[in-house]
Amino acid sequence: MNITKDTVKYVANLARLELAEEELEKFSLQLNDILRYIEQLKEVDISKIPPTAHVLPIKNVTRKDKLRPSLKAEEVLKNSPQKQGKFFKVPKVIE
Repeated sequence: MNITKDTVKYVANLARLELAEEELEKFSLQLNDILRYIEQLKEVDISKIPPTAHVLPIKNVTRKDKLRPSLKAEEVLKNSPQKQGKFFKVPKVIE
């Protein structure tokens, strides 16, 4: 797959980005370099590597759950800028 300046311009338009002609050229070259590198990675034999392999030994650090009382609604809401009954009141984000 080859990324052209037109492809970069199209994607930039979708993202509402305005790019100069030099940037279109630069990004198309960089994206093509990335795709070439990905093609190189596809040639590596990973058949004997488990899917969860990691370079460093990883150990989950977890703690035991302890049952303890929760905060009262009044205490939680006391520093809230706006509240409605037992709930935080926030501005509407969906029209």
